[in-house]
Amino acid sequence: MERAPAASSLAPGVSVLVIEDETKTRNSIVQTLQLEGWAVSAAATGDEAIRQLDAGAFDLLIVDWMLPGCDGLSVVERAHLAVPAPRVLMLTARAALDDRITGLESGADDYLVKPFALAELVARCRALLRRPLTSDRPLLVYGDLRLDTRARTVTRAARKVPLTPREVDVLEYLLLYQDQVVTRSMLERDIWKQTRRFSSLDNVIDVQMARLRRKVDGPGELRLIQTLRGRGYRLGTEAE
Repeated sequence: MERAPAASSLAPGVSVLVIEDETKTRNSIVQTLQLEGWAVSAAATGDEAIRQLDAGAFDLLIVDWMLPGCDGLSVVERAHLAVPAPRVLMLTARAALDDRITGLESGADDYLVKPFALAELVARCRALLRRPLTSDRPLLVYGDLRLDTRARTVTRAARKVPLTPREVDVLEYLLLYQDQVVTRSMLERDIWKQTRRFSSLDNVIDVQMARLRRKVDGPGELRLIQTLRGRGYRLGTEAE
């Protein structure tokens, strides 16, 4: 792994938990993030990570997928029970699209494939630590669709809609921009927090939106999530 650039003043005092079972990699990440002026804790197993999550709050988690004890996905699920939930960067050797989608759908905010440069890891962390887009309204409504932004629960008429943390983020964004076009680049920038990537997230976003649509627009219900070919998506009922 390459040496990271000099420390910046972005997000000083941030609390980070690094969960990685490979000692050399874990120590390199910890030392690099400490140079950013952040408070960095570390865990070598999933079980140890969960104990630390139960004991204190963190702004950012860096989680290896494959861990002794419970795996990284289980750690991410546990992390999202915290209020507020930390941002999550998942590390893995799995580069296949299906694996990336699984990691992101589990609630990870970003996904970094091993081997990686420490400079890129720091850049991803900085992007995640920028203030996320959230609504200050407790309830977002469109027709019979309701999203409680504090409890992060969704209903459609009398039906509960079970969504992953990422799907809630995307639906909240669509509700904030209801009846407007939401492009893939908007979702990549504001939900996935990426301004520059080596590979496009278009396939990941398209799969995520297809799964969200199947959950929100049930059989016999008015279709609310629309795909606008070549443009993006829109939450609305009016045809173009």
